[in-house]
Amino acid sequence: MTKTIEVRNPRTGKFDYVIIPPPPRLLAQQCNRARRAQSRWQELGVEGRITTLQQWKQAILSRREQLTEALVNDTGRLSITVLEIDSFLASIDRWCGLAPELLQTSAKNTSIPFIALQQSLVPYPLVGVISPWNFPLTLSMIDTIPALLAGCAVVVKPSEIAPRFVAPLLMALNTVPELRDVLIFVEGGGETGANLINYVDFVCFTGSVATGREVAETAARRFIPAYLELGGKDPAIVLESANLELATSAILWGAVVNTGQSCLSIERIYVAESKFEEFYHQLIAKAHRLQLAYPLVEDGAIGPIIAEKQAGIINDHILDAVEKGAVIHCGGKVEELGGGWWCRPTVMTNVNHSMKVMTEETFGPIMPVMPFPDVEEAVYLANDTIYGLSAAVFAGSEDEALKVARQLNAGAISINDAALTAMMHEGEKNAFNFSGLGGSRVGAAGLKRFLRKQAFLIKTNSTSDPWWFDKGD
Repeated sequence: MTKTIEVRNPRTGKFDYVIIPPPPRLLAQQCNRARRAQSRWQELGVEGRITTLQQWKQAILSRREQLTEALVNDTGRLSITVLEIDSFLASIDRWCGLAPELLQTSAKNTSIPFIALQQSLVPYPLVGVISPWNFPLTLSMIDTIPALLAGCAVVVKPSEIAPRFVAPLLMALNTVPELRDVLIFVEGGGETGANLINYVDFVCFTGSVATGREVAETAARRFIPAYLELGGKDPAIVLESANLELATSAILWGAVVNTGQSCLSIERIYVAESKFEEFYHQLIAKAHRLQLAYPLVEDGAIGPIIAEKQAGIINDHILDAVEKGAVIHCGGKVEELGGGWWCRPTVMTNVNHSMKVMTEETFGPIMPVMPFPDVEEAVYLANDTIYGLSAAVFAGSEDEALKVARQLNAGAISINDAALTAMMHEGEKNAFNFSGLGGSRVGAAGLKRFLRKQAFLIKTNSTSDPWWFDKGD
């Protein structure tokens, strides 16, 4: 018998929501249903799929209030919830605008005069999306929307830590029969996600390196593609010529937005020695201004720590740093308020790479600041990591910043800004090192990866090919 999973409210600490994972047999049936419907979805053509997705968008808009309430209950924060919903709705429009051109097929002559070539794009029938809890809506849909437009059916398994947002999406989905048959949501924990990989043709996973490795190994045994976006320990480098007013504001946002619960958060900061003291004093002053979203969700920008397990990791990283000599200037502790776990923006100095806070993913609003004597040392420190998701470089000129940025082992590097990949989805990028596997989920490749290329090589005359055997052979 399948065990229910109780879901904790991050603001109150109470377990006030329950999900029931599907047993493997039911999961298989759901996947088979979506697979059978996929051919009809593909036959709709790109314009038909665009029309259908736009119908779903309108149905979601009519339930926006319920979606907002559900996401607030999932995450405990409001301002980022509003931004998340706006970004999701905009992503539907963006992909609908790009899809017609990206899905064009072609016919052309070849280097052999009597052989013509037609190219076709064939979608993977069934895509599995396994998404995390930190941006529940965004990260469940970032792969789903382009996959649907490509002509795939999609099964989404959201995190069991933040699953409430699914209910309003399903209410909207039930009003759009053509989409309801090819977009399935399944609730459950890690076991459900692991089982899902056995039934799909393509898997997208966002989460930890440890789980991502298991996903990749299972996918490899099944000979299906796995696209993984995993952890990060993103560095920011602040050169001597940088505008500190700009740098501190950008880095504060990049480190603390969503309470630092983002794989693309700035998690370590390297500052030129001559600007080090001025920089961290400015950063402290700005960090002090940010308030907790407590006791009311509207009260401030800093929401609770969503996953209880993460609160323990953040606390462990802070204690480890302090024990090894770090100096805390603001914040510096995980506290319980009203049953939820909270951490104020934390600036620390006297840090080094012997500390977890400089080498392991913290996933919290922690800003360790370290001076560097020269650019070579800054690049070395920034690259001293198993990760390579993104980074940031601040300098007085674009050319100076780019010269440093090109030496960094990371897939997306913000210049004189931070965490721009949270807002920009146009530049294709790969995750370096252990931060991921597979092609870009943004830019044109974000849709094209769901398509296999098929070539039709067409003989256009009835004469013998010059490479055929002679009749006498």
